[in-house]
Amino acid sequence: MDTAPLRKSHKLDNVCYDIRGPVLDHAKRLEEEGQRILKLNIGNPAPFGFEAPEEILQDVMRNLPTAQGYCDSKGLYSARKAIMQECQRKGIPGVGIEDIFIGNGVSELITIALQSLLNDGDEVLIPAPDYPLWTAATNLSGGRAVHYLCDEQADWAPDLDDVREKVTGHTRAIVIINPNNPTGAVYPPEVVRELLEIAREHDLVVFSDEIYDKILYDDTEHVATGALAGDDQLVVTMNGLSKSYRCAGFRSGWMTLSGGIAKQHAQDYIQGLNMLASMRLCANVPAQHAIQTALGGYQSINDLVLPGGRLLAQRDITFEKLNAIPGVSCTKAKGALYAFPRLDPNVYNIRDDQQLVLDLLLQEKILLVQGTAFNWPQPDHVRIVTLPWADQLDDALDRFARFLSRYRQ
Repeated sequence: MDTAPLRKSHKLDNVCYDIRGPVLDHAKRLEEEGQRILKLNIGNPAPFGFEAPEEILQDVMRNLPTAQGYCDSKGLYSARKAIMQECQRKGIPGVGIEDIFIGNGVSELITIALQSLLNDGDEVLIPAPDYPLWTAATNLSGGRAVHYLCDEQADWAPDLDDVREKVTGHTRAIVIINPNNPTGAVYPPEVVRELLEIAREHDLVVFSDEIYDKILYDDTEHVATGALAGDDQLVVTMNGLSKSYRCAGFRSGWMTLSGGIAKQHAQDYIQGLNMLASMRLCANVPAQHAIQTALGGYQSINDLVLPGGRLLAQRDITFEKLNAIPGVSCTKAKGALYAFPRLDPNVYNIRDDQQLVLDLLLQEKILLVQGTAFNWPQPDHVRIVTLPWADQLDDALDRFARFLSRYRQ
Protein backbone atom coordinates (compact mmCIF):
# COMPACT_ATOMS: atom_id res chain seq x y z
CA MET A 1 0.00 0.00 0.00
CA ASP A 2 1.38 3.42 -0.99
CA THR A 3 1.40 5.91 1.87
CA ALA A 4 1.15 9.58 1.06
CA PRO A 5 3.95 11.69 2.58
CA LEU A 6 3.04 13.37 5.83
CA ARG A 7 3.31 17.10 5.23
CA LYS A 8 3.57 20.01 7.60
CA SER A 9 0.68 22.41 8.12
CA HIS A 10 0.18 25.14 5.52
CA LYS A 11 0.28 27.57 8.44
CA LEU A 12 4.06 27.04 8.40
CA ASP A 13 4.50 27.91 4.72
CA ASN A 14 5.56 31.49 5.48
CA VAL A 15 7.32 30.77 8.77
CA CYS A 16 11.11 31.02 8.79
CA TYR A 17 13.72 31.08 11.56
CA ASP A 18 17.12 30.83 9.91
CA ILE A 19 19.12 31.65 13.04
CA ARG A 20 18.75 27.92 13.52
CA GLY A 21 18.12 27.05 9.89
CA PRO A 22 19.54 24.94 7.06
CA VAL A 23 23.13 26.12 7.44
CA LEU A 24 23.11 24.93 11.07
CA ASP A 25 22.34 21.43 9.79
CA HIS A 26 25.62 21.52 7.85
CA ALA A 27 27.42 22.73 10.97
CA LYS A 28 26.07 19.77 12.96
CA ARG A 29 27.24 17.40 10.25
CA LEU A 30 30.74 18.87 10.39
CA GLU A 31 30.77 18.54 14.20
CA GLU A 32 29.74 14.90 13.91
CA GLU A 33 32.78 14.45 11.67
CA GLY A 34 34.94 15.81 14.48
CA GLN A 35 35.47 19.34 13.21
CA ARG A 36 35.29 22.33 15.56
CA ILE A 37 32.87 25.08 14.58
CA LEU A 38 32.93 28.60 15.99
CA LYS A 39 29.24 29.38 16.35
CA LEU A 40 28.63 33.08 15.92
CA ASN A 41 25.00 32.50 14.93
CA ILE A 42 23.10 32.80 18.20
CA GLY A 43 23.30 35.07 21.25
CA ASN A 44 23.88 32.26 23.75
CA PRO A 45 26.15 33.61 26.53
CA ALA A 46 26.95 30.41 28.48
CA PRO A 47 29.15 28.59 25.90
CA PHE A 48 31.44 31.63 25.84
CA GLY A 49 32.02 31.75 29.60
CA PHE A 50 29.28 34.20 30.53
CA GLU A 51 27.68 32.48 33.49
CA ALA A 52 24.73 33.45 35.63
CA PRO A 53 25.57 35.18 38.94
CA GLU A 54 26.06 32.67 41.73
CA GLU A 55 23.43 34.41 43.86
CA ILE A 56 20.79 33.64 41.26
CA LEU A 57 21.77 29.99 41.02
CA GLN A 58 21.71 29.61 44.81
CA ASP A 59 18.22 31.07 45.08
CA VAL A 60 16.88 28.76 42.38
CA MET A 61 18.40 25.72 44.07
CA ARG A 62 17.13 26.65 47.53
CA ASN A 63 13.60 27.09 46.23
CA LEU A 64 13.46 23.82 44.29
CA PRO A 65 11.57 21.95 47.06
CA THR A 66 8.71 24.46 46.81
CA ALA A 67 8.77 24.68 43.00
CA GLN A 68 7.30 21.27 42.21
CA GLY A 69 3.70 22.29 41.58
CA TYR A 70 1.95 24.63 39.18
CA CYS A 71 1.83 28.29 40.10
CA ASP A 72 -0.58 31.03 39.03
CA SER A 73 -0.86 31.05 35.23
CA LYS A 74 0.65 34.56 35.16
CA GLY A 75 3.56 33.62 37.41
CA LEU A 76 4.81 33.67 40.99
CA TYR A 77 3.63 36.65 43.01
CA SER A 78 7.15 37.42 44.30
CA ALA A 79 8.57 37.45 40.77
CA ARG A 80 5.77 39.63 39.42
CA LYS A 81 6.17 42.01 42.36
CA ALA A 82 9.86 42.41 41.49
CA ILE A 83 8.96 43.05 37.83
CA MET A 84 6.37 45.62 38.91
CA GLN A 85 9.03 47.42 40.94
CA GLU A 86 11.41 47.27 37.96
CA CYS A 87 8.74 48.98 35.86
CA GLN A 88 8.50 51.70 38.51
CA ARG A 89 12.28 52.13 38.42
CA LYS A 90 12.18 52.48 34.62
CA GLY A 91 9.36 55.03 34.77
CA ILE A 92 6.68 52.82 33.19
CA PRO A 93 3.49 53.93 34.96
CA GLY A 94 0.47 51.93 35.96
CA VAL A 95 1.84 48.38 35.78
CA GLY A 96 0.18 46.30 38.49
CA ILE A 97 0.64 42.69 39.51
CA GLU A 98 -2.17 41.54 37.21
CA ASP A 99 -0.60 43.38 34.25
CA ILE A 100 2.41 41.05 34.29
CA PHE A 101 2.72 37.68 32.57
CA ILE A 102 5.74 35.43 33.07
CA GLY A 103 6.56 33.05 30.24
CA ASN A 104 8.98 30.37 29.14
CA GLY A 105 11.22 33.01 27.68
CA VAL A 106 10.11 36.06 25.73
CA SER A 107 9.69 33.77 22.72
CA GLU A 108 6.59 32.13 24.19
CA LEU A 109 5.13 35.49 25.17
CA ILE A 110 5.59 36.95 21.69
CA THR A 111 3.54 34.08 20.32
CA ILE A 112 0.84 34.48 22.99
CA ALA A 113 0.63 38.25 22.46
CA LEU A 114 0.21 37.94 18.69
CA GLN A 115 -2.15 34.96 18.74
CA SER A 116 -4.40 36.85 21.14
CA LEU A 117 -4.56 39.88 18.84
CA LEU A 118 -4.50 38.85 15.20
CA ASN A 119 -7.22 37.68 12.86
CA ASP A 120 -6.40 36.34 9.41
CA GLY A 121 -5.08 39.14 7.23
CA ASP A 122 -4.30 41.58 10.05
CA GLU A 123 -0.99 43.37 9.57
CA VAL A 124 1.84 44.04 12.02
CA LEU A 125 4.57 46.61 11.36
CA ILE A 126 7.94 45.00 12.13
CA PRO A 127 11.40 46.53 11.61
CA ALA A 128 13.73 45.42 8.84
CA PRO A 129 16.09 44.05 9.93
CA ASP A 130 14.20 42.33 12.74
CA TYR A 131 14.49 39.56 15.26
CA PRO A 132 12.80 37.01 12.98
CA LEU A 133 10.62 35.41 15.63
CA TRP A 134 8.36 38.47 15.42
CA THR A 135 7.78 37.85 11.72
CA ALA A 136 7.42 34.09 12.14
CA ALA A 137 4.94 34.40 15.01
CA THR A 138 2.90 37.00 13.10
CA ASN A 139 2.61 34.70 10.10
CA LEU A 140 1.85 31.67 12.27
CA SER A 141 -0.95 33.66 13.92
CA GLY A 142 -2.62 34.25 10.56
CA GLY A 143 -1.35 37.81 10.29
CA ARG A 144 0.88 39.48 7.75
CA ALA A 145 4.26 40.93 8.65
CA VAL A 146 4.87 44.30 6.99
CA HIS A 147 8.47 45.43 7.34
CA TYR A 148 9.42 49.07 7.81
CA LEU A 149 13.00 49.95 6.97
CA CYS A 150 15.65 51.03 9.43
CA ASP A 151 18.27 53.44 8.07
CA GLU A 152 21.87 52.27 8.30
CA GLN A 153 23.09 55.80 7.58
CA ALA A 154 21.20 57.05 10.66
CA ASP A 155 22.64 54.49 13.11
CA TRP A 156 19.89 52.07 12.06
CA ALA A 157 17.06 54.25 13.40
CA PRO A 158 13.61 53.49 11.94
CA ASP A 159 12.75 55.39 8.77
CA LEU A 160 9.68 57.22 10.06
CA ASP A 161 8.43 58.13 6.58
CA ASP A 162 8.58 54.46 5.62
CA VAL A 163 6.67 53.53 8.76
CA ARG A 164 3.91 55.99 7.87
CA GLU A 165 3.72 54.71 4.31
CA LYS A 166 3.34 51.11 5.48
CA VAL A 167 0.27 51.74 7.66
CA THR A 168 -2.98 50.48 6.10
CA GLY A 169 -6.52 49.88 7.28
CA HIS A 170 -5.44 46.33 8.20
CA THR A 171 -2.58 47.38 10.52
CA ARG A 172 -3.17 46.33 14.12
CA ALA A 173 0.19 46.77 15.82
CA ILE A 174 3.76 48.00 15.55
CA VAL A 175 6.85 46.23 16.91
CA ILE A 176 9.78 48.22 18.33
CA ILE A 177 13.00 46.29 19.06
CA ASN A 178 15.14 48.56 21.23
CA PRO A 179 18.03 47.92 21.81
CA ASN A 180 17.93 46.26 18.44
CA ASN A 181 18.86 42.76 17.41
CA PRO A 182 20.59 42.42 14.93
CA THR A 183 21.97 45.97 14.48
CA GLY A 184 22.87 46.97 18.06
CA ALA A 185 21.03 50.28 17.62
CA VAL A 186 19.58 52.07 20.65
CA TYR A 187 16.88 54.51 19.61
CA PRO A 188 16.88 58.09 20.93
CA PRO A 189 13.73 58.96 22.91
CA GLU A 190 12.57 61.39 20.22
CA VAL A 191 12.51 58.55 17.65
CA VAL A 192 10.46 56.35 19.98
CA ARG A 193 8.08 59.24 20.61
CA GLU A 194 7.56 59.62 16.85
CA LEU A 195 6.78 55.90 16.55
CA LEU A 196 4.34 56.22 19.44
CA GLU A 197 2.66 59.16 17.76
CA ILE A 198 2.16 57.11 14.59
CA ALA A 199 0.73 54.30 16.72
CA ARG A 200 -1.63 56.71 18.49
CA GLU A 201 -2.81 58.24 15.23
CA HIS A 202 -3.76 54.82 13.86
CA ASP A 203 -4.84 53.18 17.15
CA LEU A 204 -2.11 50.52 17.06
CA VAL A 205 -0.97 48.23 19.85
CA VAL A 206 2.73 48.82 20.57
CA PHE A 207 4.92 45.78 21.20
CA SER A 208 8.29 46.81 22.66
CA ASP A 209 11.04 44.17 22.78
CA GLU A 210 13.57 45.41 25.36
CA ILE A 211 15.46 42.21 26.26
CA TYR A 212 18.85 44.00 25.83
CA ASP A 213 17.95 47.12 27.84
CA LYS A 214 20.87 46.68 30.27
CA ILE A 215 23.51 45.82 27.64
CA LEU A 216 24.54 49.36 26.68
CA TYR A 217 27.89 50.84 25.66
CA ASP A 218 29.59 54.25 25.70
CA ASP A 219 27.26 55.83 28.28
CA THR A 220 24.27 55.17 26.00
CA GLU A 221 20.96 55.46 27.84
CA HIS A 222 17.89 53.39 27.10
CA VAL A 223 14.43 54.76 27.82
CA ALA A 224 11.59 52.26 28.03
CA THR A 225 8.87 52.73 25.43
CA GLY A 226 6.21 52.48 28.12
CA ALA A 227 7.80 55.40 29.95
CA LEU A 228 7.34 57.62 26.87
CA ALA A 229 3.80 56.58 25.98
CA GLY A 230 0.63 58.28 27.07
CA ASP A 231 -1.97 56.70 29.31
CA ASP A 232 -4.18 56.18 26.28
CA GLN A 233 -1.72 53.84 24.53
CA LEU A 234 -1.41 50.10 25.13
CA VAL A 235 2.27 49.20 25.31
CA VAL A 236 3.17 45.53 25.69
CA THR A 237 6.79 45.34 26.87
CA MET A 238 8.92 42.17 26.67
CA ASN A 239 11.97 41.46 28.82
CA GLY A 240 13.68 38.61 30.64
CA LEU A 241 16.75 36.98 32.14
CA SER A 242 18.38 35.45 29.07
CA LYS A 243 20.88 38.15 28.14
CA SER A 244 21.53 40.66 30.91
CA TYR A 245 21.65 37.90 33.53
CA ARG A 246 23.15 35.16 31.31
CA CYS A 247 20.27 32.77 32.09
CA ALA A 248 19.26 31.87 28.53
CA GLY A 249 18.59 28.23 29.39
CA PHE A 250 16.27 29.13 32.26
CA ARG A 251 13.66 30.33 29.74
CA SER A 252 12.36 32.99 32.08
CA GLY A 253 10.86 36.09 30.48
CA TRP A 254 8.02 38.49 31.15
CA MET A 255 5.48 40.70 29.43
CA THR A 256 3.96 43.82 30.98
CA LEU A 257 0.94 45.88 29.96
CA SER A 258 0.94 49.65 30.47
CA GLY A 259 -1.46 52.44 29.60
CA GLY A 260 -4.27 52.78 32.13
CA ILE A 261 -6.98 54.16 29.85
CA ALA A 262 -5.88 51.89 27.01
CA LYS A 263 -6.17 48.79 29.21
CA GLN A 264 -9.79 49.66 29.96
CA HIS A 265 -10.51 49.57 26.22
CA ALA A 266 -8.45 46.38 25.74
CA GLN A 267 -10.25 44.11 28.21
CA ASP A 268 -11.28 41.64 25.51
CA TYR A 269 -7.68 41.38 24.26
CA ILE A 270 -6.43 40.96 27.83
CA GLN A 271 -8.99 38.19 28.33
CA GLY A 272 -7.39 36.48 25.34
CA LEU A 273 -3.95 36.80 26.92
CA ASN A 274 -5.30 35.30 30.15
CA MET A 275 -6.85 32.43 28.22
CA LEU A 276 -3.65 31.49 26.39
CA ALA A 277 -1.56 31.91 29.56
CA SER A 278 -3.94 29.55 31.37
CA MET A 279 -3.88 26.98 28.55
CA ARG A 280 -0.16 26.36 29.09
CA LEU A 281 -0.89 26.16 32.87
CA CYS A 282 2.15 28.20 33.91
CA ALA A 283 5.73 29.02 33.08
CA ASN A 284 8.75 27.13 34.41
CA VAL A 285 8.40 27.58 38.19
CA PRO A 286 12.01 26.91 39.36
CA ALA A 287 13.38 29.57 36.99
CA GLN A 288 10.88 32.15 38.23
CA HIS A 289 12.68 32.10 41.58
CA ALA A 290 15.62 33.76 39.80
CA ILE A 291 13.67 36.89 38.88
CA GLN A 292 13.39 38.65 42.24
CA THR A 293 17.07 38.06 43.01
CA ALA A 294 18.17 39.18 39.55
CA LEU A 295 16.20 42.41 39.47
CA GLY A 296 16.83 43.37 43.06
CA GLY A 297 20.48 42.44 43.42
CA TYR A 298 23.81 43.78 42.17
CA GLN A 299 23.66 44.33 38.40
CA SER A 300 26.73 42.40 37.32
CA ILE A 301 26.12 43.22 33.66
CA ASN A 302 27.53 46.69 34.38
CA ASP A 303 31.01 45.23 34.89
CA LEU A 304 30.85 43.64 31.44
CA VAL A 305 29.82 46.71 29.43
CA LEU A 306 32.00 49.36 31.06
CA PRO A 307 35.68 50.00 30.10
CA GLY A 308 37.65 46.89 31.02
CA GLY A 309 34.60 44.67 30.62
CA ARG A 310 34.55 41.74 28.22
CA LEU A 311 31.45 42.71 26.28
CA LEU A 312 32.72 46.22 25.55
CA ALA A 313 36.15 44.93 24.50
CA GLN A 314 34.56 42.38 22.20
CA ARG A 315 32.24 44.96 20.68
CA ASP A 316 35.22 47.21 19.99
CA ILE A 317 37.45 44.61 18.37
CA THR A 318 34.58 43.41 16.17
CA PHE A 319 33.84 46.94 15.01
CA GLU A 320 37.49 47.73 14.29
CA LYS A 321 38.31 44.50 12.49
CA LEU A 322 35.21 44.56 10.32
CA ASN A 323 35.76 48.13 9.18
CA ALA A 324 39.36 47.29 8.31
CA ILE A 325 38.21 44.75 5.69
CA PRO A 326 38.06 46.28 2.19
CA GLY A 327 34.45 46.67 1.08
CA VAL A 328 33.01 46.01 4.54
CA SER A 329 31.41 48.67 6.74
CA CYS A 330 29.77 48.32 10.12
CA THR A 331 27.91 50.73 12.37
CA LYS A 332 29.21 50.67 15.94
CA ALA A 333 26.67 48.93 18.16
CA LYS A 334 25.38 50.99 21.09
CA GLY A 335 23.79 47.97 22.74
CA ALA A 336 23.10 44.22 22.54
CA LEU A 337 25.56 41.50 21.47
CA TYR A 338 25.84 41.75 17.69
CA ALA A 339 27.40 43.38 14.67
CA PHE A 340 25.52 43.68 11.37
CA PRO A 341 28.17 44.56 8.75
CA ARG A 342 27.45 45.49 5.15
CA LEU A 343 29.31 43.86 2.28
CA ASP A 344 29.55 46.45 -0.49
CA PRO A 345 27.71 45.00 -3.52
CA ASN A 346 30.16 46.78 -5.84
CA VAL A 347 32.98 44.79 -4.27
CA TYR A 348 31.42 41.41 -3.51
CA ASN A 349 28.27 41.20 -5.66
CA ILE A 350 26.64 38.64 -3.35
CA ARG A 351 23.46 37.26 -4.91
CA ASP A 352 22.69 34.58 -2.30
CA ASP A 353 23.73 35.45 1.25
CA GLN A 354 22.72 32.04 2.62
CA GLN A 355 25.19 30.49 0.16
CA LEU A 356 27.76 32.99 1.43
CA VAL A 357 27.44 31.87 5.05
CA LEU A 358 27.41 28.20 3.99
CA ASP A 359 30.62 28.65 2.01
CA LEU A 360 32.20 30.45 4.97
CA LEU A 361 31.21 27.56 7.22
CA LEU A 362 32.66 24.93 4.89
CA GLN A 363 35.91 26.80 4.27
CA GLU A 364 36.65 28.49 7.59
CA LYS A 365 34.44 26.57 10.08
CA ILE A 366 32.74 29.79 11.23
CA LEU A 367 28.94 29.91 11.50
CA LEU A 368 27.22 33.27 10.89
CA VAL A 369 23.65 34.17 9.89
CA GLN A 370 22.80 35.85 6.60
CA GLY A 371 21.16 39.27 6.69
CA THR A 372 18.07 38.19 4.80
CA ALA A 373 17.27 35.83 7.70
CA PHE A 374 16.45 39.03 9.62
CA ASN A 375 14.10 40.13 6.83
CA TRP A 376 16.59 42.62 5.45
CA PRO A 377 15.60 42.97 1.77
CA GLN A 378 19.08 42.81 0.18
CA PRO A 379 21.71 40.00 0.36
CA ASP A 380 24.43 42.40 1.52
CA HIS A 381 24.65 41.91 5.30
CA VAL A 382 25.52 39.23 7.84
CA ARG A 383 25.06 39.11 11.59
CA ILE A 384 28.00 38.33 13.85
CA VAL A 385 27.61 37.47 17.54
CA THR A 386 30.23 39.29 19.64
CA LEU A 387 30.26 36.88 22.61
CA PRO A 388 33.58 35.00 22.08
CA TRP A 389 36.74 36.11 23.84
CA ALA A 390 38.59 38.94 22.09
CA ASP A 391 41.38 36.66 20.83
CA GLN A 392 38.81 34.27 19.37
CA LEU A 393 37.05 37.12 17.63
CA ASP A 394 40.35 38.51 16.38
CA ASP A 395 41.21 35.18 14.77
CA ALA A 396 37.70 34.61 13.42
CA LEU A 397 37.52 38.04 11.81
CA ASP A 398 40.97 37.56 10.25
CA ARG A 399 39.67 34.33 8.72
CA PHE A 400 36.50 36.12 7.58
CA ALA A 401 38.65 38.77 5.88
CA ARG A 402 40.77 36.10 4.21
CA PHE A 403 37.65 34.32 3.01
CA LEU A 404 36.15 37.51 1.56
CA SER A 405 39.38 38.43 -0.22
CA ARG A 406 38.99 35.44 -2.51
CA TYR A 407 35.22 34.93 -2.49
CA ARG A 408 33.02 35.66 -5.46
CA GLN A 409 29.62 34.34 -6.48
